[in-house]
Amino acid sequence: MSETSDQMELREEDVRAHYAAALDLLDGFDHSPRVAKATAGGVPGKSEGVPTRRAFRSTTPGLSTRRVQRKEGVQLTARIEAVGDEGLVTPLQAHIQQGLRRAIALALAVAEQYAERTELKDLKRANLEGALPDARKTAFSELLTAEALIALYTFANATAFLLADHASEETIEVGDVEEILTENAQLALHGVLWELDQDIANLGADEPKMVATVLGFAEALMDKIAGRASTAARLEPFEAAAWRVEADDFVIDGFTPARAKKGSTLTMSFKKPNEVVGNHIAKYQAMKLAKMVMAYDFDRKLNPFAELGGFIFTFMGDGKPGTGKTTLIQMMAGLINDYCQVAGYPFRYQNLSTDNIDSYQGKSGQNAKAFINNVLDPGVIGFGTIDDIDQLAGKRGDRQSSAGQLEITAVLMESFAGANTVVRGNCTFGMFSNYPENVDDALRQRAGARFLVDGPQTRDDYIDILYLLMGKNHDIPVGNHEVFSAQEIKKAVAASFESHSRPHEPGLMKVFDRVHDQIGDLDTIAKMGTYLKGIQEADERFTGRAIKNITDAVKVRAMDFELPDEWMEDPELFLRKDYDSKKAMIADLRVPITTEMVIQEINRYADSEFRYADKSDEVAIDAMVRDFGRQEEAKKRYLEGKG
Repeated sequence: MSETSDQMELREEDVRAHYAAALDLLDGFDHSPRVAKATAGGVPGKSEGVPTRRAFRSTTPGLSTRRVQRKEGVQLTARIEAVGDEGLVTPLQAHIQQGLRRAIALALAVAEQYAERTELKDLKRANLEGALPDARKTAFSELLTAEALIALYTFANATAFLLADHASEETIEVGDVEEILTENAQLALHGVLWELDQDIANLGADEPKMVATVLGFAEALMDKIAGRASTAARLEPFEAAAWRVEADDFVIDGFTPARAKKGSTLTMSFKKPNEVVGNHIAKYQAMKLAKMVMAYDFDRKLNPFAELGGFIFTFMGDGKPGTGKTTLIQMMAGLINDYCQVAGYPFRYQNLSTDNIDSYQGKSGQNAKAFINNVLDPGVIGFGTIDDIDQLAGKRGDRQSSAGQLEITAVLMESFAGANTVVRGNCTFGMFSNYPENVDDALRQRAGARFLVDGPQTRDDYIDILYLLMGKNHDIPVGNHEVFSAQEIKKAVAASFESHSRPHEPGLMKVFDRVHDQIGDLDTIAKMGTYLKGIQEADERFTGRAIKNITDAVKVRAMDFELPDEWMEDPELFLRKDYDSKKAMIADLRVPITTEMVIQEINRYADSEFRYADKSDEVAIDAMVRDFGRQEEAKKRYLEGKG
């Protein structure tokens, strides 16, 4: 992460000055809970049942033989060391202790910075001297509350950041953080450390579970404090500032979570473009998008494609089962992964699967939000996929949709085209489905581009896919066929785009022919607008968002070029240039927007909507027919039984 001019340095000596106080908090302090209830057994507020280290008596001549005892009360250090049965402190236990100490020290250091930037420091001094004016007591109380919230959020943020490298597949639901005390920063830390101790006792049965518990607690605490901060007073000096901790590559930027800038190690089987047979437009757009996202500038935190227009932030790939959606994902992830390795960029791939649907209220939404935030992280190149989205995201008004599915739908809708959505161009999201007609209409329309994944279509396609899947362990001749020549991407794509000069779906064909007969060729914006209105009259779901998606697709066509392969192979040619140079190089490659492009993109998008609508209607009609049939059979059997 590169430092920007609006970030102040949080000096290392200022952080380490709080190490002793942080260690004291980990070793032991007394706390009687006010809001939460003790659940770890024993006396409330005490870490009962925690074995301490063996008392150590030195046998070295000249050294003291005084027995050193642990402090009483909440003993997080001892609690962590009690997990497992190693006898000695394990490396992971030590890392958690060091991470918590560092997080506490950072919280105290930032709270101190806040006190110095406001009048809190002077008011504290006056209060200690008994000279605090009555007129300033309200301000003093508000400032202490703000300081407590800042300390708690920084502690949680730093804990999640510092321990992220040790996260495993294990997840723990810690529930709501309750012991939130805001009289001052010190008492606030007492409360949450007491509750963390309780959670580790109840949930951290082994080391992976303990790490998951600490990380889950940190995420829950951040959410809770961010909510409190939205209505608290006197937080402007903290929210307006940003501090950078050089040693940790950690940025404190108000109530915004920092993310560990690491990529994911992909274990999927990557596919090369020539291994994707058919699906010409989908493959071409995926290849273009894989290069587009690499134009992202980490210093400006913006992609020139996002500024110039033509960046695909969300797309939907749909097709029948077995037509190649998974292969397309493997190809695109593999391309981005390879490009990132050449450029030295962190790459993060994540898939939101049905495992993220949880029966616990609100947890499904939290899982979806965490998925979105991880991919959106401006410190990485991200690719997020939502496979089988029709099963994952619920359709509003459908009684078959669970509460968890509807939570995911709400999160995705807000994240993909909400009031606070910011498209930086460092990531893209792909939604895939065999049954897109079952996806909520509003969510589906948030897919800015449509990839029809229809698999092999021609005789040449079927020969190529058979040749590919047969492998090399045979002597069967190919015959009169040039392998993969039909997959030449530019020729295939040109033909695919040209085919959309007229609609494909019967319902849209009727609209197109009727409008064409009335006004002639669609060669002006006014005539194209008339065509769009005709489509809307035939399908009321064709709204203003559809027009936006079409114009975005047209802008993508204006960028109808692939960045040269050599730009991806030698980072100095493009990837490591400054933002303005990248923008100028991309602008030079743009092509003019033509009438044909606009008509083709209107037809491509409208075809997909008519296809979804027709399928959706047919599914609903088939279901009603089955219901009527069952009712008739039930009535028949009922009457026979009475007779």
